[in-house]
Amino acid sequence: MEEQRIFKKLSGVGVFGNVLLAAFKLAAGIFGRSGAMVSDAVHSLSDVFATLIAYIGVRVSRRKEDKEHPYGHERLECVASLILGLILAGTGAGIGYSGFRKLFFDRASIQVPTLLPLIAAVVSVVVKEGMFWYTMYYAKRLDSPAFKADAWHHRSDALSSVGSFLGIGMARLGLPIMDPIASLLICALIIKVAFDIFQDALNKMLDTACDNVAEQRLRDFVEAQPGVQKVDLLRTRQFGNRVYVDLEIAVRRDSSLIEAHEVAEHVHEAVEKNFPNVKHVMIHVNPGEE
Repeated sequence: MEEQRIFKKLSGVGVFGNVLLAAFKLAAGIFGRSGAMVSDAVHSLSDVFATLIAYIGVRVSRRKEDKEHPYGHERLECVASLILGLILAGTGAGIGYSGFRKLFFDRASIQVPTLLPLIAAVVSVVVKEGMFWYTMYYAKRLDSPAFKADAWHHRSDALSSVGSFLGIGMARLGLPIMDPIASLLICALIIKVAFDIFQDALNKMLDTACDNVAEQRLRDFVEAQPGVQKVDLLRTRQFGNRVYVDLEIAVRRDSSLIEAHEVAEHVHEAVEKNFPNVKHVMIHVNPGEE
């Protein structure tokens, strides 16, 4: 219930904030004669759809296991992240095309921006950076890849507004060509963020193992449990924002079946209790030393 309340709050802030900001930046870009600010407004508008997709993906991924999906629905959140990455990449490509066309084929349309889009760029940086930290705080608290991607969407918008500010500022200082160049820089930043989001989501859909640090921490924890002589095998695989663990542990070879089972059961419960992102542990017991 608490998770659903937070998801709704994040979505509401993301949608409402981006709609207002996109409208403000679009008006500033049109009336202030700045193509970079119009591009920035389009980026903010794409954030509205990104937040909605993140919300839907998270809601669906939190559904309980059922007969058709005995391992749950966590990977659907990764699907949402993939879609967010594609939207972000498409937005960046559109902004880049607009700047490229003006720079190389339509220089006559380049105008010197007024002060209004410069003010809009400053407002955008402050607002979007605030939305980034707000969204990332709750995304980490809930371990949500989709809302982490949405947070980076906000950060990319803040970075694009920094590019807009520099381009618009230099255009007002006598270099109007810097306005479309700023659009190209914004494009590069957005596509880089989109690639990172897409790569992270894809890794989590392909049963990628956890990093060495996480696996070593888990191995040390298991080997410290009573009755465990050593860990013979440890494999992990990421399943959305959760982790499945396969373990082979060695116990005293003269242990009875009941004693070996009790050791394995204790390890199973201890791992799932102390590693909240671990969804399930499969344990095989091997005979160790006397």
